[in-house]
Amino acid sequence: MPIKRLILLCSLASFLAGCSEFIASQPPAPVYGSGATVYSKPAPSLQKPKTPKPKTAQPSAQGSSGTVKTKPLQGMGPVTTPIEELQPEPLTPEQQQQGLEDLEPGQEGVGSEQGLTPTDQESPASSQIQEPVAPAPVQLPSFAPLETFAPLSPAVNALALAANQDTKSGDIESATTTIERAIRIEPRNATLYYKLALLKLKQSKPRLAEDLAKKAALLASGDTQLKKHSWLLVARARDIQGDIAGAKEARATADKF
Repeated sequence: MPIKRLILLCSLASFLAGCSEFIASQPPAPVYGSGATVYSKPAPSLQKPKTPKPKTAQPSAQGSSGTVKTKPLQGMGPVTTPIEELQPEPLTPEQQQQGLEDLEPGQEGVGSEQGLTPTDQESPASSQIQEPVAPAPVQLPSFAPLETFAPLSPAVNALALAANQDTKSGDIESATTTIERAIRIEPRNATLYYKLALLKLKQSKPRLAEDLAKKAALLASGDTQLKKHSWLLVARARDIQGDIAGAKEARATADKF
């Protein structure tokens, strides 16, 4: 019995000793209330991590600055001896003749090294491109329109006179309209077609003037003077169109009257 009590007391003492160490290591709990003093145990300071010290470079055997020192080899230096320029050996006449025979036909004397003389080279003046010369304007044969015509009827004659006045004043359009009105009155009058052909020629319509002059020559059956000038008008219209052969043929026809 006493032994059990002794064991119990020893175990209780060791338990209390362990609890006291645990309580001493913890900070005291704060006390709230009026006039109460708060006691707290400062928290243990955190240990700062140790920073590694930089390693100092050890001086090497190559020098304190880390550069490699070199020394020139004994007996070596810059080459100061000038290089001799090689001179081409002159060719013998036999070698020159052999070189000319080896060239293809048409290659003799090509280049300045093969014997070109200054006169063979093209001068700058001759290399310039010459401007093309404008062709001379083609001179057309002279042409004089017919002025006198056969008598016309009073109505047609009045229109023809009005057309002549418009032509002299430069109003070609009005003169053309007046002659066309006269043709509607007398559609087979050769004089009116001739006058209208002249107006179309002044309007730069040579193709239409040629057709009207042909019709005037066809309708002027007994009037040889009007026939001749109608074919001369055809020749003039063909000249303007560039039909030189046709113009010669029309003049040959006019010479028959």
